[in-house]
Amino acid sequence: MPLAGVRRLHGAGGRRMQRRRRRLEERGAMQRCTPGSRPQSRRSGGAFTTLLLTVYTILSKVHSDRNVYPSAGVLFVHVLEREYFKGEFPPYPKPGEISNDPITFNTNLMGYPDRPGWLRYIQRTPYSDGVLYGSPTIENVGKPTIIEITAYNRRTFETARHNLIINIMSAEDFPLPYQAEFFIKNMNVEEMLASEVLGDFLGAVKNVWQPERLNAINITSALDRGGRVPLPINDMKEGVYVMVGADVPFSSCLREVENPQNQLRCSQEMEPVITCDKKFRTQFNIDWCKISLVDKTKQVSTYQEVIRGEGILPDGGEYKPPSDTLKSRDYYSDFLITLAVPSAVALVLFLILAYIMCCRREGVEKRNMQTPEILPHQTQIPQQQTAGEFRMTTFQRFEVNGIPEERKLTEAMNL
Repeated sequence: MPLAGVRRLHGAGGRRMQRRRRRLEERGAMQRCTPGSRPQSRRSGGAFTTLLLTVYTILSKVHSDRNVYPSAGVLFVHVLEREYFKGEFPPYPKPGEISNDPITFNTNLMGYPDRPGWLRYIQRTPYSDGVLYGSPTIENVGKPTIIEITAYNRRTFETARHNLIINIMSAEDFPLPYQAEFFIKNMNVEEMLASEVLGDFLGAVKNVWQPERLNAINITSALDRGGRVPLPINDMKEGVYVMVGADVPFSSCLREVENPQNQLRCSQEMEPVITCDKKFRTQFNIDWCKISLVDKTKQVSTYQEVIRGEGILPDGGEYKPPSDTLKSRDYYSDFLITLAVPSAVALVLFLILAYIMCCRREGVEKRNMQTPEILPHQTQIPQQQTAGEFRMTTFQRFEVNGIPEERKLTEAMNL
């Protein structure tokens, strides 16, 4: 069913179910007040009411899409509030209990398994809100980006889905010519994304920089830059990079980190001496050795025109796929050649081996002619068998512990 049809069904069906639910409640109240009412009818009415409530809850999960209008090159933050999605799931079975179900979110671009490259998502625990953040690119201006948001209730294993439509607008002064990136050591990314904290930081930067226009461009966790996960001791933080842009050149305080003395202290892993650090120190612990100052007005374009010559293929025009009316090809002969040649070689080798093994045997006679009757390790000695007669008895020579010993193989008879 299309989404619009589901919405219409939700609107009309929801009103009908509310009226039916009201009538059922009135009927239940009348049954409670009427003497002699049977408990079985009350139980059936309660079961039917529960069924209607379940159907109403399922239909109430369909909501309209939400539209946001961020600007290209300016930090975009959208909070996925757990309280907003709690109404999508049925309440606790016991009335009066506070609902605090663990809820997690999954976000992806519609039709794709992941989000756009500029958009990131973070949620620390199932009991905290999720946050979508990033800096939209100029390439996506005018193209609506539809993000599917799926909420998972980890207690009831139910899901609810909403769509977030991001309409990226073009900024008038994009990009801002002067950009500075700060590394804040005592913050995590979700803490920095809070509007109050980010506002305090931008206020401190504005007091130091004194620009007419100041915007937060991007926020990146230190873990995304190759940082290590901090140990869970002493309330250690991951650290976060915050990039801001302004329309005026950098102040003298921000350029103090470029002094040779401060550069030497940074190379020795010592803190540089910055006069305006006290304006940040009360709330933000900034690593001034990792500050980055970018002046877009002095950057030289590195674009070079491609000169065609050796190593570059000429332009062949548009690709023309082969025609659908191709002649059929017979692969029977190729199959026979592929199968017959190895089979013939194997047959020849088999015949040669059979001739050598069966037809070239020299026989037992030649073996007996070349083999002496008495082997080198055997001797013959005469043995008396009957009166006046002797028989040759075979002895075999053994060595025991390196000493030769002759043992008789056949016992003498009639000794």
